[in-house]
Amino acid sequence: MLRKFFYLVKISFNKKLRSKWFIAVNVILAVAIFAFFNLNSIITFFGGDFDKSLKILVYDKTDISYDYLKNNLTTLANNLDENKLVIKQVTENKKELKDDEILITLNIDDKLLSASVTSEKKIDQDIYQLIYQSLNSTKQQVLVEKLNLDSNTLAMLSNSINIERIVLSDKKTQDENTSIIMSTVFPSLILPFFMLIIFLVQMVGGEICEEKTTKSMEIIISNVSPKVHLLSKIVANNLFVLLQALLLFLYALVSYFISSRNGGLNIPTEVTSIWDGLVATGLIKNIVSFLPFLLVLILLSFLAYSLLAGILASMTTNIEDFQQLQAPIVFILLAGYYLSIMAGMFQGSIFLKVASYIPLISCLLSPTLFVMGEVTMIDVMISIVLLIAFLYLIVTYGMKVYKVGILNYSNEKVWTRFVKAFRKED
Repeated sequence: MLRKFFYLVKISFNKKLRSKWFIAVNVILAVAIFAFFNLNSIITFFGGDFDKSLKILVYDKTDISYDYLKNNLTTLANNLDENKLVIKQVTENKKELKDDEILITLNIDDKLLSASVTSEKKIDQDIYQLIYQSLNSTKQQVLVEKLNLDSNTLAMLSNSINIERIVLSDKKTQDENTSIIMSTVFPSLILPFFMLIIFLVQMVGGEICEEKTTKSMEIIISNVSPKVHLLSKIVANNLFVLLQALLLFLYALVSYFISSRNGGLNIPTEVTSIWDGLVATGLIKNIVSFLPFLLVLILLSFLAYSLLAGILASMTTNIEDFQQLQAPIVFILLAGYYLSIMAGMFQGSIFLKVASYIPLISCLLSPTLFVMGEVTMIDVMISIVLLIAFLYLIVTYGMKVYKVGILNYSNEKVWTRFVKAFRKED
């Protein structure tokens, strides 16, 4: 029997691995990921103006501000890797500007420096912040020169107040920006997991449904037991999904390595700031410590969803029945995904903490709440134990449905067949 089991696993796995669909999708994914990491180089190769210099024209009516502003712009641009700025002084206020030109007009208003920034179209937010900070620094330097102030005195006056932050809550102390970081980072991290589960449910259910509609199921069940048949489908499809996840990781790793070696990688400042925020709040440390438990949750969740999809698919007689049966699974998965996204908005919610225990949802919600400090490792262990108990119930009672439904070709409604199969004695 063990030899037949491995034979079924091999047949199912190789069927997907050698399909034209698998090859085509992975070629597209590899190209798309490579293009994402090398977007700058690709735009430049096709004649785009991604690397085109931005000209900052300065019309200085004060006669003393241009040198200060140029030095400030150059210093900040180097710090922010904005090396494509060309700074030039003009002797008149230009009335027409090109798309790659920004005009800064400097004037003295009541001994204070004032400025106007003119452009043909909207300015990138990062560039505008660079100009804004440079103008503020220039204002202080001009003020020092105009009033003959000591630079140290001015620095003391302009320094921000030192604020000591004290949190009296007995909850784990976290930065106030944690909810913002979680609402931006975690949806991106759990989306691949969400998609892989959808992928897994469709593969397990679709394969069983296909064997029933082609009547090949009768031949298979005459040689192996329903239990061995279902187990072979679950093992084969889970291995295939894990292989696909590994391939995606390798595509990203190779693309990152190539783009960084060629200088084509340009990480946005928004991404680096989010990473810095994660490190500062200690979330990275929490994620690393949680990884073993996360892997357990992922593997158990894959097993639970594939078991549920296989058992429900055994009651189908056509593809329409399968689509109807997989809808509840998708709704449950969507509920877990959206609760994870909104977790940062409802910190301290008892409902979310209780929901993190629910099998099929805990795989998405529990990791999010743990990293946020809303649940402890004990809560995560409870989620894992409840998920294992759920798997036991599926195997115990679901196999009865599978044995009855796998050769059931009744014309009754699909949910009616499911209820009858569940109530029928072995």
